[in-house]
Amino acid sequence: MYELNHQVLRTDQAGVPLEWIDYQDAVRLYYLDQVAFTCGSLLYEVHGGTNAITGKRSVIGVNSIIATHGNKTLLSKIRARYVPPLNNRALFRRDAHLCLYCGNRFPISDLSRDHVTPVSQGGRDQWKNVVTACRRCNNHKAGRTPEQANMELLAVPFTPNYAEYIYLQGRRVLSDQMKFLLAHFPRASPLHQRVSQLL
Repeated sequence: MYELNHQVLRTDQAGVPLEWIDYQDAVRLYYLDQVAFTCGSLLYEVHGGTNAITGKRSVIGVNSIIATHGNKTLLSKIRARYVPPLNNRALFRRDAHLCLYCGNRFPISDLSRDHVTPVSQGGRDQWKNVVTACRRCNNHKAGRTPEQANMELLAVPFTPNYAEYIYLQGRRVLSDQMKFLLAHFPRASPLHQRVSQLL
């Protein structure tokens, strides 16, 4: 069994990833009979009270991936238009904590968000215009484009799809959860190759 701080991956009935939930939310979904099916490893066994009539104690086994009932048609329409919110934690993870100018890996405290086309030159604060940069490279580039600063951009920034964003938001993603999410990554995505190498 795992520690209670491991997240459970919740999907819809079609197996499309939706979100990370904690064990309490997972147990609630089991109790309310909202779980359509489960897969992955058994994470926890949560013990409840003892039934006064039968004398049996309730036990709910929580798997690492649970599919829940819901309106899958509506969800797929929403997901098709979905652009994940941009935040530094997900951005740094998308870029594997590498500065996309010097190519070195840094701790989060030494990383920053760089706008490839600076905001001062009409660039926007969106996934396809931002990369992870170390503070030194970001300061050197300043309000210039990589070409103007004579700096080479090592990778093309991209917008993660819904499943990739869920992966980027996960803490301590288990291998079975990673495999499941990987099946929903576009094959051409840089994350697909990187996550495949971890398995």
